[in-house]
Amino acid sequence: MQLTFDCTQCGRCCHDLRLTLSVEEARIWASNGHQVDLLAEGWAWTGTEDETDPAIAWRKATTFPAIVGEVPFRISLRLVARHEGPCPHLQPDMRCGNYEARPRICRIYPLEARPFEAMTPEKRLCPPEAWGRDLPVLERDGSPADAQTATILADHRQTMADDVPIKARLAAALGFAEAALAGEGLANCEPSPTTLLAALAIAEQTRTAPRPNWSIVTNRETTRAMLADLDCPVRLVATGYGFLSAFADER
Repeated sequence: MQLTFDCTQCGRCCHDLRLTLSVEEARIWASNGHQVDLLAEGWAWTGTEDETDPAIAWRKATTFPAIVGEVPFRISLRLVARHEGPCPHLQPDMRCGNYEARPRICRIYPLEARPFEAMTPEKRLCPPEAWGRDLPVLERDGSPADAQTATILADHRQTMADDVPIKARLAAALGFAEAALAGEGLANCEPSPTTLLAALAIAEQTRTAPRPNWSIVTNRETTRAMLADLDCPVRLVATGYGFLSAFADER
């Protein structure tokens, strides 16, 4: 199976940004005065997971261990460039003014950054004409058709794993230790660019991996009650600042 695609320069993917960045890309973005958020979700981790399953192995490689109450968890922490409206690098003719230095996530779009997750045109912002059958092949049997793009995608995924230790130390430096339950949403930390850069400097100077006690935030009463029964620290919140929910608030 193959997917065909050609960018129409519509600029849709360059507006209202939520871009997953590496640590180095986040440093550059924040150094230019732009916002980088931390998004966290967690999985209870029993130690009996089948790590021969590639999806489970990937989850472990891109998360760090934490304790919620007395329950072992794995925490996924994403650094995300957030910008409302057009990207600060977007030019009036919809070309990128930062093309040669743009983040990897921009270079691979509209491919799926996460392995084991299929890319579907319906989930992308590109207009229908970007997917015409007579256009260049973008993906063949789930893999990028272009060798250079495949290398960039592989580098992005490898960096997501390589950056895990410093992201754990970054969260500790920021005093951020809340996560959403995986599948329910994302806990959100919004440090200023200067605060993020200062915390990154601390994280890079620290070599001991922190193991702080984490807690869970949720907007679902059923989840709160379930975790409370397990003596897990949990906080019921409303969707909004500090919590991005996948579900309507449940009280």
